[in-house]
Amino acid sequence: MKSDYDILVIGGGPGGALAAWTAARSGCTVCLIEKRPAIGVPVRCAEGVGKELLREYMDPDPRWISADIRRARIVAPDGTAVELDERKAGAEVGYVLDRKIFDRELVWKASEAGADVFVKTRAVAPIIEEGVVKGATVEFCGERKDIRAKVTIAADGVESKFARWCGIDTTVPLREMMSCIQYLVTDIDIDPHSNDFYLGSDVAPEGYLWVFAKGERSANIGIGIPASKNRPEMRAKHYLNRFMKEHYPDGKIIECIFGGDPVCRPLPCTVSDGLMIIGDAARVVDPITGGGIGNAMYTGRLAAEIAARAISAGDTSKEALMPYDTEWRTSKMGKTLERNYKVKEFFITLNDEKLNDLARSIEGINFSDITVMGLLTEIIKRNPKMLIELKGLTNALK
Repeated sequence: MKSDYDILVIGGGPGGALAAWTAARSGCTVCLIEKRPAIGVPVRCAEGVGKELLREYMDPDPRWISADIRRARIVAPDGTAVELDERKAGAEVGYVLDRKIFDRELVWKASEAGADVFVKTRAVAPIIEEGVVKGATVEFCGERKDIRAKVTIAADGVESKFARWCGIDTTVPLREMMSCIQYLVTDIDIDPHSNDFYLGSDVAPEGYLWVFAKGERSANIGIGIPASKNRPEMRAKHYLNRFMKEHYPDGKIIECIFGGDPVCRPLPCTVSDGLMIIGDAARVVDPITGGGIGNAMYTGRLAAEIAARAISAGDTSKEALMPYDTEWRTSKMGKTLERNYKVKEFFITLNDEKLNDLARSIEGINFSDITVMGLLTEIIKRNPKMLIELKGLTNALK
C-alpha cells in the first residue's frame, strides 16, 4: 500500500468500483479500499437494475445475471394487480443480478486498469489540511496508515461516515430512512420473469414489499418501511414473516439481511475541497423503489471523470469539482430523482381505499406506450373523487 495517490475511493460497491475503474483508465493513480473482508458481501440490496442503464457501462454477462425480468406487477391492498411492461416499469426491472459476482467483476476491472485494491481496510478519519480533504487515515491488517490523495471519493454507502467526518451533514429524517429486511428464498412457485411490488398498510405501511425473481424457483423477498413505523410488536421483519407464512409457507430461507435505505432528497451538495460523494452516500437513491445500483454507477463514473480533469488542471478545489454536482443534478437521473420524490411524498398520503381505487381504475391500461404524465392524466379522468389531489401532483411534476 502506497502513501500517495491521485484518487482515493472509499467503498467497493458498484459506485466506488466504477469510480476507481474510470479513474484508472484515465491515467490516474487510484487506491480503492473496502472495509469488508470480501467484495460483494453481504448483499444489502434487492439486486434489480435496468437493462439499458447497465449496458451503458458493460455488456451483460450470464455469470452475474440471476434473472431476465420482462414485467413488473404492482399489487394493491385488495389484491388488484397492475402489470407493467419492462420498458415502463422503471430502473429496478430488467435484470436481477448476483451481486456477489457482479461487484467483484467491477472491482476486478478496476484492478486490471491499474487501481490498487485493499479489502478489510477501513477509513477511520479524514486527513484535512486548511479545510481541504487530503486523503484518509485507514486501518489495514491491524495497523493505521495515512493515504494521501488529491481527491477522495466517498462511496461508503448509506452510513457515509467519511462525509460526516468531513463536515457534511448526512442526516436522513427518520421517516425517510427505510428499515429493510430481505430473505433469499428457494423452492417456491414464482413467475421467473416478474418483479412484484405489494402495497398496503397491512403489508408494508408507507413502504412496499417486493418479490424479485432470481431464477425458476428462487427470489429475493423483502420489505422496506419507514423507521418511524417500526414498533416493538410490529417491525419490518414481522410484516415480512407474516407475508411469507401467507404466500410462501414452504419456502426455504437460505439468506437473511438487514439494512437501511434512504428515500429522501439527495445531499444539498456532493462536493467539497478535495472531496466528492457518490451513490448511496450522496443519497441518490430512487425515492420510490429504494434502488440505487444504476445511480451509484452513474455518479461514480461522472465523479471520476471530473476528478481526473481537475487533477490534470492542478485544481481540486470545491469550485473545480462542482461540475460533478451540477451535471448529475441536471441529468436525466437527477430530474428523475426529484420527480420520484414528489410522487413518493404523494403516495404515502394515500390510504388503502385510495390505493385500491387507483389500481382498479388503471387495470387494463396498455403501459407499453404511456408516459408518466399520460398515466397521471388517465388516472385523473378515472378518479373524479381524487381530482384535486391528483391535479396537484400533476402540476408539481410539470
